[in-house]
Amino acid sequence: QVQLVESGGGLVQPGGSLRLSCAASGSIFSINAMGWYRQAPGKQRDLVATVTSDGRTDYIDSVKGRFTISRDNAKNTVYLQMSSLKPEDTAVYYCNADPNFDYWGRGTQVTVSS
Repeated sequence: QVQLVESGGGLVQPGGSLRLSCAASGSIFSINAMGWYRQAPGKQRDLVATVTSDGRTDYIDSVKGRFTISRDNAKNTVYLQMSSLKPEDTAVYYCNADPNFDYWGRGTQVTVSS
């Protein structure tokens, strides 16, 4: 079973940047697509971005041009570079395969506030 550990969250001012990392305990080389998801207080968990094994990416409209998803298969790690952050980006961010594994990591809290 692949375990997923998210890190890199924190408190940042509007307009700031963060880089999130998702470290997998096993190889992600054979996983076709990995994604980042987020869950804001009182809301459902939503897909934010996906990246395929060959580097193709997709984003929800609200983060296009601000977020960049990438993966380093050699390091079994998926990244989410977040720029021009807005208060509405505040959420717990999770990574997972697409389609999802049954399990989720603990997530990492991103808080955008002044």
